[in-house]
Amino acid sequence: MEQDYITPEDARTLAGLFRERLRRTPSAAAYRHFEVARRTWIDTKWREMGTEVGRWQQAMLKEGLAPGDRVAVMLRNCREWVLFDQAALGLGLVTVPLYANDRPGSVAYIIEHADAKLLVVQGRRQWRELQRVGDGLSGVMRIVTLGSLELEDRPEDPRLTSLTQWLFGLEGPLRALDGEPDDLATIVYTSGTTGRPKGVMLSHRNVLANAYASASCGDFTTDEVFLSFLPLSHMLERTAGYYMAMMIGGLTAHARGIPQLAEDIRSVRPTILISVPRVYETVYAKIMARLEQESRFRQGLFDFACAVGWRRFERRFGRGSWSPKLLLWPALDRLVARPIRSRLGGRLSFAISGGAAMPPEVARLFFSLGLPIYQGYGLTEAGPTVTVNRVDNAKPDSIGLPLPGVDVRIGAQDEILTRGPHVMLGYWRNVQATRDAIDDQGWLHTGDQGRVDEDGHYFITGRLKEIIALASGEKMPPADMEIAISLDPLFDQVLVLGEGKPYLVALTVLDQRRWHAFARELALDPEDPAALTDRLAEKAALARMSSSLRDFPGYAQIRRAHLATEPWTIDAGLMTPTLKPRRPQITRRFAAEIDALYD
Repeated sequence: MEQDYITPEDARTLAGLFRERLRRTPSAAAYRHFEVARRTWIDTKWREMGTEVGRWQQAMLKEGLAPGDRVAVMLRNCREWVLFDQAALGLGLVTVPLYANDRPGSVAYIIEHADAKLLVVQGRRQWRELQRVGDGLSGVMRIVTLGSLELEDRPEDPRLTSLTQWLFGLEGPLRALDGEPDDLATIVYTSGTTGRPKGVMLSHRNVLANAYASASCGDFTTDEVFLSFLPLSHMLERTAGYYMAMMIGGLTAHARGIPQLAEDIRSVRPTILISVPRVYETVYAKIMARLEQESRFRQGLFDFACAVGWRRFERRFGRGSWSPKLLLWPALDRLVARPIRSRLGGRLSFAISGGAAMPPEVARLFFSLGLPIYQGYGLTEAGPTVTVNRVDNAKPDSIGLPLPGVDVRIGAQDEILTRGPHVMLGYWRNVQATRDAIDDQGWLHTGDQGRVDEDGHYFITGRLKEIIALASGEKMPPADMEIAISLDPLFDQVLVLGEGKPYLVALTVLDQRRWHAFARELALDPEDPAALTDRLAEKAALARMSSSLRDFPGYAQIRRAHLATEPWTIDAGLMTPTLKPRRPQITRRFAAEIDALYD
């Protein structure tokens, strides 16, 4: 196994990174996708990617696009996403990624705000939904859909064309303008949990520096296999799962979607997995649910294996003493840990968690089973990674150590600040927001609160603006409580409220199947809507929440809860495209229910 890192100096720009990888390993497999017709995975070589990028560039030149123009992509993770991005970057265009499942109104706002000239969408369904926004797409010169166009889809709108038609008959050399590292490469719009999204401007240097610093935290080879399923419109996946993969010469397989994720993991058998905590929490919940069905002996064996595995992990980093129990690990590994690891492909060596806080009990379980999940921390404005745990220096409950070349410190009000080549150029067309985010010394103010221990590991302690202050004066971060409650598989979605109130309440969405079992245990009819408002159901749910919050202070307890089974969705405007709850919107939607909890 060999290493073949491309440095930022070698690449200079993101288009240069692609050209250098193509030069070094033209015959190596670059991307893998599942071909439905043949029901098998197909590899594409770097040389083939280069040819296709040249075709896409010819099509873009035909549209009269000039360097600096913004072009938008609204696709699921696929080769075409990469082809679009590299074609645009090589022509000096600015990529504006959109979430494939975002609401039409949000998409229209971003396209208009960025003044995008070209839009590529997945298929007819997306296009039909976008048509509802009317004049919101008036500035777009061309709309390309990956799907074929039937007669009934045809225009009215002469801008719409299929990818096949758009590329038909085109061939041309791979182009790359001699851009500068500090040129604008992409505008990435934040999720907008509290208001309109802001366009984060990232340069080629920002992303290259962050990808290379991330790669320097591991001993990666050209044999690495990434499974890409976190949206490429999310900078964690884009920087680490796309540009870093290209930088180290790894193969990237694009997952078919979340419903097929478990099957894809077993088929692709990735060595590197990049995800948000929710996926690991789901695996954790399934392990715990399955364990509930096992005999007491099997449950005891599982607990014993986890205890020995954790001791083994702690001893590896000099934080625990030797014990004769460690001699049993090979047998425990074979009986307990290895079968679980096999469900994740069996050769996963580097799992990254970012985007939100990882529950300590989830991280501890995976570390105990010999499947380390290295938690990191970052934000879009930082390219995005700021800190991450290391293979040789991991603390599962921390967000790790600063990346090489990245400055981090704790500022006023315990705010985490960062400075370095990864920090954004600013917000697109928003000078005041840029000034608010980056101070005169170049420090980016993250809005997250934290602390650093004697070993240099950082820990998140809260958010400056996401702290609930009860009427009694006690304060607590709702996100931590929501994560703890969500570990109970009964609760699918949770929002904790109580600002200025005498006690905390929770809005919850219950898992349908588990609600049915839960209601029957209480002798309630799960099909009767009145069962959700029955005081017996609420009290039983509160008891489960109390158990989940047993490690929190006494005042951090939920006193009333609203139970429902209808999920909060992106389409309803209650969730961001990254599946974070929009607190103000949910609060407004359920104002009457919240008031009733305080009657």
